[in-house]
Amino acid sequence: MAEQTETHARGKVVGVVAAVLRWIGTIIAVILVAHVLLTVFGANPDNPITEFVRSWADPLALAFRDLFTPADAKLRVLANYGLAAIFWLIVTSIVVRLVRRLG
Repeated sequence: MAEQTETHARGKVVGVVAAVLRWIGTIIAVILVAHVLLTVFGANPDNPITEFVRSWADPLALAFRDLFTPADAKLRVLANYGLAAIFWLIVTSIVVRLVRRLG
């Protein structure tokens, strides 16, 4: 009985950890996509909201920030930050699967 309770508790902890990791990855991707949308649709770069999103998106883009360098700034942001968002979703998915499998 104690072993069954321990297994159930472990499963719950693993489920919570996996859910938290999934949320973190999703939030990172949303920040990156928000930056892409604000840039592509021409939001005022001096607006506090735009500055706030950019200040979070820049470090989260990792090495993708300047991976592609087309002349068009909007295309550059779309390609680089969009790719970074996809990267975070894929990495998060892999990490969540590993946590569930190892748990």
